[in-house]
Amino acid sequence: MALLQLHHVQRVFNQHSTNPVMALKDISFTVENGEFVAIMGESGAGKSTLLNIIATLDQATGGQAVLNGQDLGQLSKDEAAKYRREHLGFVFQHFNLLDSLSNRDNIYLPLVLAKTPVKLMDDRLTPLAARLRIDSIVDRFPSEVSGGQQQRIAIARALITNPDLLLADEPTGALDSNTSNEILTLFDDVNQNGQTIIMVTHSAAAASHAKRTLFIKDGRIYHELYRGDLSAKEYQEQINQTMMTLTNGGE
Repeated sequence: MALLQLHHVQRVFNQHSTNPVMALKDISFTVENGEFVAIMGESGAGKSTLLNIIATLDQATGGQAVLNGQDLGQLSKDEAAKYRREHLGFVFQHFNLLDSLSNRDNIYLPLVLAKTPVKLMDDRLTPLAARLRIDSIVDRFPSEVSGGQQQRIAIARALITNPDLLLADEPTGALDSNTSNEILTLFDDVNQNGQTIIMVTHSAAAASHAKRTLFIKDGRIYHELYRGDLSAKEYQEQINQTMMTLTNGGE
């Protein structure tokens, strides 16, 4: 069943000026429940703009984005904020943790904003902390743990709301290769447990963990690859070849 449907999505900045910028020209694709989709493309291709529209942080200027039956373009600013809290989880490159809060309170933050009872927050965190292997650090502060551990805290914060969709924007961009592999393996596990994931990345190694990779060029879907039965190494080679063709201007 399709969780996310994008129909001919466009995004034009400075639409009514003499120099409009068309960041997205015509984007159409669907994401099924339980999929793990990577989005790749050169800088300026429209990856972040696309993610922001799906995240309800921006609105399309043409076409339609529908998540779980909700037309995202029909949400007011307040409705969009509520929708994000209730249906979406976010993992960022730079973690976006609040240094003044303990790791536990950082994880609880979206539930606190939703006025969730403390017992329910505790009940949700216990199995999640075990799964993400953060039991021993939840009562420390972000500055007291490593970058990889901070990203695990950020992932816990994203997952504690039981989101329909997890959006990851360069989640390994600030991590070394070993820590990146640990985080991506964690994404694999989360996905295998049924979580739908869309990840924007510039890394072929990161994208090789996804089941499908969409390539954006000049505001359009240029190509897509399915992993199928390929090993991560074989899939990464295909991704690298496609990125090389895209970068060199091939069709």
